[in-house]
Amino acid sequence: MQVRERLAAAELWQDNDLVFCTRHGTPLDHYNVLRDLRTIMRKAGLNQNEWTARELRHTFVSLLSDHGVSIEEIPLLVGHDGTDTTERVYRHQLRPVRRSAATAMDAILHDVG
Repeated sequence: MQVRERLAAAELWQDNDLVFCTRHGTPLDHYNVLRDLRTIMRKAGLNQNEWTARELRHTFVSLLSDHGVSIEEIPLLVGHDGTDTTERVYRHQLRPVRRSAATAMDAILHDVG
């Protein structure tokens, strides 16, 4: 993809040996990233005034966790060094864990009754 961008930019391309860069090869800054994120959100049908990058990150982690992705794998996807930050800050159970305890207790009481 970057080769196509280099060709399209022609003499405007600045080779800074970057993996992620602007369409002219210059370093990304937060304005570039935010502009691109807003474009992606608009194309996805999300209201850019209702979502932030932080909220999308929390949602990403929570949805992965809720769909059975292991807590050891999620930090690798979001760039955390370990599971601590992922568990403490980002992972929010969408379906309360208490549900499994309630189901177990229901089965126990059913067996007793």
